[in-house]
Amino acid sequence: MQFNLPDLTNLPKLVFPKIGTATKTAGLPPGQLVHLGEKITDKSTVDLIHYHEQEYDETIYNNPEEALNKITEDKVNWINIDGLHNVDFIEKVGEHFEINPLVLEDVLNPDQRPKIEDYDQYIFFTLKTLNALKGENIIYEQMSFVLGKNFLISFQEREGDLFEGLRNRLKNDPKSKARKRGADYLFYRLIDTIVDSYYLILENLGERIEALEDEVFLDPSQKTLKKIQGLKKELIFLRKSVYPIREAISKVYKGEFPFIKKETERYFSDVYDHCIHVIETLETYRDLTASLMDMYMTSVSNKMNEVMKVLTVIATIFIPLTFIAGIYGMNFDNMPELHWEYGYFYVWGLMITMFAGMLYYFKKKNWF
Repeated sequence: MQFNLPDLTNLPKLVFPKIGTATKTAGLPPGQLVHLGEKITDKSTVDLIHYHEQEYDETIYNNPEEALNKITEDKVNWINIDGLHNVDFIEKVGEHFEINPLVLEDVLNPDQRPKIEDYDQYIFFTLKTLNALKGENIIYEQMSFVLGKNFLISFQEREGDLFEGLRNRLKNDPKSKARKRGADYLFYRLIDTIVDSYYLILENLGERIEALEDEVFLDPSQKTLKKIQGLKKELIFLRKSVYPIREAISKVYKGEFPFIKKETERYFSDVYDHCIHVIETLETYRDLTASLMDMYMTSVSNKMNEVMKVLTVIATIFIPLTFIAGIYGMNFDNMPELHWEYGYFYVWGLMITMFAGMLYYFKKKNWF
């Protein structure tokens, strides 16, 4: 018997950063700035927010020099950059704040592993944001931060982010903690917002796993297998994106960085706990996905067994009937039954009786 293997050539396409883009920098000296990702937005802009408890101001600039000239020492300056394809744009910002070219090189790499690095004048932090869902695909975005004494620079690949609620609180609530505290507290709020957004993704993945469980039990198909394979790949990439964040956050709340005040460090302990919970949930989902594959194979095997059971019952019933038909289909002259007046009807009665008896027996044994 020949079985057709599932066609796995058309697995769901996941919106992952492209692996291997670093080949663009092959042969270039360290610190040479090259954008390794795709051009997502047509233009690069700088959203400058500077504030203290009594004042708040936000302006969007298309020219980095205009924004950088508006930075003030007596306020917290949040410089948010949308669009990383313009290397000259990023280089000008780096020159103004004297950012190491190796840091800017990491900013321009969408496949950079999440990490935190301490420099003399600033801290560099990079991680993945999971800020949107498109169908069953998670859209990943590389986000980087440079934290200094009174400034925070955030680098984003596209316009739009998770921080609109925080911007509104900064603007409309002068008594909020964010307005009263420094850039390090703003940094904490942004990281906390990103990590909290992972829970929405986990909720979506949990719903998908539950739906797949029902599908595996009720009607498994090759399409179901493709969904399981796609979910498995997605969980692997999520794990790769989230695991290193735990290590980076632990360094912050243990007090290894001078730009983060003691009163802010304790807040990162809560972010660390959230990271642990996200990671544990991912591990649970990964185990559930592995069990889904086992359930799929078992379910398909059970369906095949049911088919084989029916075929076996049919074959078993027809074996004695075929035997009887074969006996009386032979062309011997000395076969008395062939000359009986009601021989034909006797044979039919025997065959029907055997058929009914075997059906009754199989049914009583619950074989079908």
